[in-house]
Amino acid sequence: MPAMPTPLEEFLGKGGPGENPFVQKGVFPRFFLPLPKGDAVRIRELMEARRPFVSLEFFPPKEREAWDGFFGVVEKLIPVRPLFVSVTYGAGGSTHAHTLEIVSRLKTAYGLEPMAHLTCVGASKDKIRGFLGALAQAGVDNVLALRGDPPKGQETFVPDSEDFQHASDLVAFIRAEYPNLCLGVAGYPECHPEAVSPQEDLEHLRHKLALGGSFAVTQLFFDNDRYFDFVARARAAGIDAPMVPGVLPVLSLASIKRFAALCGASLPPAYMAELEAADAAGGNAAVAEVGIAYARKQAQDLLRRGAPGVHLYTLNKAEAVLSIVSGLEY
Repeated sequence: MPAMPTPLEEFLGKGGPGENPFVQKGVFPRFFLPLPKGDAVRIRELMEARRPFVSLEFFPPKEREAWDGFFGVVEKLIPVRPLFVSVTYGAGGSTHAHTLEIVSRLKTAYGLEPMAHLTCVGASKDKIRGFLGALAQAGVDNVLALRGDPPKGQETFVPDSEDFQHASDLVAFIRAEYPNLCLGVAGYPECHPEAVSPQEDLEHLRHKLALGGSFAVTQLFFDNDRYFDFVARARAAGIDAPMVPGVLPVLSLASIKRFAALCGASLPPAYMAELEAADAAGGNAAVAEVGIAYARKQAQDLLRRGAPGVHLYTLNKAEAVLSIVSGLEY
């Protein structure tokens, strides 16, 4: 009788031989093989053991040809000693299988503790089970459960399934199906763009955590007072989970204007004026210099005022991240 495929092999094979190079060749890399089962490594427990900390977020390249460069960035950032690293995937799951391969490799080849992003976009119970089973096979114990952004060209989020309309639906399903996974959720210091009010938005966060979330990673922001006010309101509402602030270095004026509009983040007027002056004087290079310096000061202030750590949105730019952490004590 032929051997049954592992959950990881089965998941990667669902796209069909023509869509998956490993299935097409009949070969699976070393880091897809069954791993010895040890104690689970949960990010919430790591946070309790080490503070303050730095964590990193990576964005997988859409094309496999760019993977060598991507993992070159990862290697450069090993000295940062991140508590964990999170890995996104594209809208509509466009790099979903890539996320799975990459988190496996980050853990087995680089010794990093990965957290895979998982969203409601294109989700179904079978797809989610397949992905979670593959994560378990790869020894990955942490997931960031998100609703997700609308696919490209779609302005509003339209659920693909009645089962997964909100991040809370995803949290509840994962907790029921894989109770040993550690689940992170998103928090919004400036309120989710679609929330009716900050109070309602905070209630959504409380609900996600009550259903099984262990900690929150925040959306990017540029005014630290917003973060600390958000944490204070959460504590007053009875939320005691760790709230990890997300910090993004601005490397392009045009890009940050688009992204801030999408996620509802505001830039302080003085900072925006500084970025605009830098852009006029020296383009993206000058903007990046200002943005990296601001992110470094922002992260320093967050840690000084008691944040548990900082989660850096790397944009896959090693030099920018190294410059930021060079000024941090952790």
